[in-house]
Amino acid sequence: MLWELQQSPQQLHLLWLTATLGNTLGGLSSWLIGWWLAKRFPGRGLKKESQHRALERIRRYGSPALLLSWLPVVGDPLCLAAGWSGVRLKLAAIYIGTGKGLRYALLIWLSGAVA
Repeated sequence: MLWELQQSPQQLHLLWLTATLGNTLGGLSSWLIGWWLAKRFPGRGLKKESQHRALERIRRYGSPALLLSWLPVVGDPLCLAAGWSGVRLKLAAIYIGTGKGLRYALLIWLSGAVA
């Protein structure tokens, strides 16, 4: 995204929107996998330690924890745990999208593209 921003700085808003939307859809696909796993295998549970930690964060902080879904390593398990624990899709989309959008806004700002 930053390379493209350097090539076409006039496309700033479109680049931000595209990056945010694409990354939000990725987070929602992880949410969907968690939701599906909970429905398909209700008695089993999440296996990876990172998924258990993410599930605990979702239980403790609720859907606002998804604001951190942009973080590397932590983000995908958070989204999966949110789907598993039954966070509503609409709330998940709002929080995931907000977190991802803020991430890209910060990257754009740090790049110096916005004065």
